[in-house]
Amino acid sequence: MSMIKVDRLTFAYPTSYDNIFENVSFQLDTDWRLGFVGRNGRGKTTFLQLLLGKYEYSGQISASVGFDYFPYKVERPERPAGDILQQLCQEAADWELIRELAYLGVPAAVLQRPFQTLSHGEQTKLLLAAMFLQSNNFLLLDEPTNHLDAAGRRLVADYLRRKKGFILVSHDRRFLDGCVDHILAINRANIELQNGNFSCWLAGFEQRQLSEQARQAQLQRDIKRLRQAARRSADWSDKVEASKAGAYDKGYVGHKSAKMMQRAKNLAARQQRAIEEKSDLLQNQENAEPLKIHPLRHHAEVLAEFEDFAVSYGGKTVCQPVAFNLRQGERVILTGANGSGKSSLLKMLVGENLPQAETTGRLCKASGLIISYVPQDTSFLRGSLREFAARTADETLFLTILRKLDFARGQFDKDLAELSAGQQKKILLAKSLCEQAHIYVWDEPLNYVDIFSRMQLERLILDFAPTMLLVEHDLAFQEKVATKFVQIEKNY
Repeated sequence: MSMIKVDRLTFAYPTSYDNIFENVSFQLDTDWRLGFVGRNGRGKTTFLQLLLGKYEYSGQISASVGFDYFPYKVERPERPAGDILQQLCQEAADWELIRELAYLGVPAAVLQRPFQTLSHGEQTKLLLAAMFLQSNNFLLLDEPTNHLDAAGRRLVADYLRRKKGFILVSHDRRFLDGCVDHILAINRANIELQNGNFSCWLAGFEQRQLSEQARQAQLQRDIKRLRQAARRSADWSDKVEASKAGAYDKGYVGHKSAKMMQRAKNLAARQQRAIEEKSDLLQNQENAEPLKIHPLRHHAEVLAEFEDFAVSYGGKTVCQPVAFNLRQGERVILTGANGSGKSSLLKMLVGENLPQAETTGRLCKASGLIISYVPQDTSFLRGSLREFAARTADETLFLTILRKLDFARGQFDKDLAELSAGQQKKILLAKSLCEQAHIYVWDEPLNYVDIFSRMQLERLILDFAPTMLLVEHDLAFQEKVATKFVQIEKNY
């Protein structure tokens, strides 16, 4: 066991006037399984980069361990996966690597295949296994679940629970609960370290906010009462002082006036202390304001119908034929393994052009159907955010939704390509929420999106009940919003 010590850390990017971290101090045990949470743009990935020595900062970070970062960039991914893993963990025996892969549900045969031909989920599992086989390194795991299906997330959570010595950045609540024993939270006003899983931390955080809200309400009442009492005492003092003219005993009247004035000053001092205490409350409150959406009503009950429908690429069918209806008011979540063609089905419904794709079966859509689409990929986002906003259905509404999703005004002037992955995803979500549609088709909408924003979206969907077809692997989100699940079987 050793410690990672952070002492008076202060950091801002050269192009920014605002500090991301300011005079921050805490200590981490290298035996912990540490979950790292916070809203998008708060500095989680930046902190990991600081541990790696990527940026200059003031203060001190000291550690007796080395660090490895995930996702790991693989050079020459056309090589066999086994060669890449042997290079990463040179001291590990073959049987150790096969054992680790077995824990993750990956057959040893994949080691013979070119790394680039593996699914994103398989690549993630292989790299995690290799990194944990390296000796004496503390792992920095930056959102490893984003390309994992629900089954893969359960396997990786079970795997991480066997390990120790890592920081895990994740926004998947169930995943965090399944594998961490401490939480490091970047709040609005401070950084908080707590023993336990994410649910324990969130329950404590919400309880503190409720207590502070009650205390703030009491202080507001006290401040109003003290202000009125101080004003009355000052008025009485002025009246008494005015009565000195012509008074028989001016000393008595003056003494009485001084007492009234002192009482007014004491009340004002108590009022100021209450104001100062009130200002210290709710600094970490997450203002997750309610979102709105305005779905369109269609005259047809069934909006889309897949009948023995399957997608092929290069003559290879990626999924078993599927058959299901999407009825008005339903929220259907497609589930299945990575590579089973879930995204392809969404793209076919949206009408996206897939030149290499062939289909069998039948897809019927109701006439005049309007669809709002959030793609999984955000790499096409380029240029000014304000220019992007001007192209949306309602620029003012779009920017208002972003602000409700905790998007700082200072980000509005940045190039879209400079924003974090979570902020880019929020841009696509905000655009969709601006659009009136019969169906909202969202492909892994929560990738990189912070936990509080996920809960905002859950409340939105439950409040407005739009018709939706989604692919999303966050189990907590699934259980909240889905009205129906459709299993897509991979065609191996």
